[in-house]
Amino acid sequence: MGHVLETRGITKNFTGTKALDDVSIYVEPGEVHGIVGENGAGKSTLMKILSGIYRKDSGEIFLNGKQVEFNNPNEAIQSGIGIVHQEVSIVPNLSVAENIFANRQPVNALGLINRKQMNQDTMALLEEFGARDIDPGGQVRFLTIAQQQVLEILKAMSCNPSVLILDEPTSSLTDNESEALFASIRRLKEKGTSFIYISHHLDEIFKICDSISILKDGRFVCRADVKDIDQPFIVRNMVGREITDEYGSGQKQRTAGEVIFEARQLGRVSEFAKVDFKLRKSEIVGVFGLVGAGRTELASSFVGLTQPETGELYFEGKPVKIRSMKQAISMGMAYVSEDRKNSGLFLKKTIRDNIVANKLKKIAKGPFISKKTGDRMAEDAIDRYSVACSSKEQLAGDLSGGNQQKILVAEWLSDVPRVLIVDEPTKGIDVGSRSQIYGFINDLANQGTAVMMISSDLMEIIGMSDRVVVMKDGFVAGEVAKEDMTEEHILSIATGVNQERGIPS
Repeated sequence: MGHVLETRGITKNFTGTKALDDVSIYVEPGEVHGIVGENGAGKSTLMKILSGIYRKDSGEIFLNGKQVEFNNPNEAIQSGIGIVHQEVSIVPNLSVAENIFANRQPVNALGLINRKQMNQDTMALLEEFGARDIDPGGQVRFLTIAQQQVLEILKAMSCNPSVLILDEPTSSLTDNESEALFASIRRLKEKGTSFIYISHHLDEIFKICDSISILKDGRFVCRADVKDIDQPFIVRNMVGREITDEYGSGQKQRTAGEVIFEARQLGRVSEFAKVDFKLRKSEIVGVFGLVGAGRTELASSFVGLTQPETGELYFEGKPVKIRSMKQAISMGMAYVSEDRKNSGLFLKKTIRDNIVANKLKKIAKGPFISKKTGDRMAEDAIDRYSVACSSKEQLAGDLSGGNQQKILVAEWLSDVPRVLIVDEPTKGIDVGSRSQIYGFINDLANQGTAVMMISSDLMEIIGMSDRVVVMKDGFVAGEVAKEDMTEEHILSIATGVNQERGIPS
């Protein structure tokens, strides 16, 4: 049997930058094929060509042995290629069911939309994925980022594609939701569906993929069966070097200092309650919890994006009311949002504009902004964070998801803030760049910054944190010291399940 999908010599250029250079890959029927590479390696560009979003400059695409050409995403879908992008693309004011079956709604004998059938079909998809807590009739704007990601995956699966492309599908999912996704992939694989799976989490590649292709700087490096390789093999071919200490050894170089920021009995209806929380100088506090635990909501209240309704905040021992992000910045606080698309970056502005956005007062000369200073800051950030771009004048929205994340991190980590709050700081970032960002965060902590790091990646939490605060259902469920950090221990607190007995504790 031939390949279900094959590319031959695909090339794509963007304003002087060669995003893909003679890339040839193939996918077998009923196979999960991983595509790995650093940010800017060309993974997402190749997937957008395969799904009809971009037009290739040269090369050929074959589907089930037949040469195909897609002028738009609809042609790719009709041919049997579906895609789930890194960034969600949903309509917030429509229901879950309306988003999943947009332009494909079931109709009755009169040609009217059969909402009952649509909701039933949606519920069946949700149950198969293990997401029974999502209401098919509920508006999408009320869903969490993780639930919106689940919705994107179900929308693609509902088209019954012969090849389904998943681009960083677990970036916002909990471990349980990720396992539900893997179970769905295995079920569809048994029915003959083929997958292209893109992920920077190499453990996922070994868990779900049969084979991989590695890309570097827009070129194909090699193809291998997963059973024949290990993680160092992938990293060497992706990055060109060994990474022996991914999380750094910053913890060994510092001792936590005095409390600089504190919350006492903080609460906000339906989000979190009775939260006591302390951040000390030269300390990284990891915050872990499952979806709905209240982690991001708590962080938002710390920096003035929302207002707590009960309790008090203290900065350097004095009570404060932080009314806005502008006020938080003036106090020396920095905040890297988990949602780079909607609240982190100005996607229609240049890289330069994004880098200087929170530093305008510092680079202003009277009523004027120093372009020379802004240019230098942007060039330094591009170089320091290895951002793959054509120039500092490139629009942030034109960058790959991983490079957008680098810009977001660079915007806030270029200074030495007194308090740094990072929410999913390495979302969609390759292993080489992750180790860089961990190094920058460790360096800031070593210089006295108090760091609050929210992450769904337990290994990241354990590797980076001096202590871990675990949240569950809006409450602080427990705190774990460095010497007691294990996945089992932290998960037992986050889920409320005694790991030894397997029952609620």
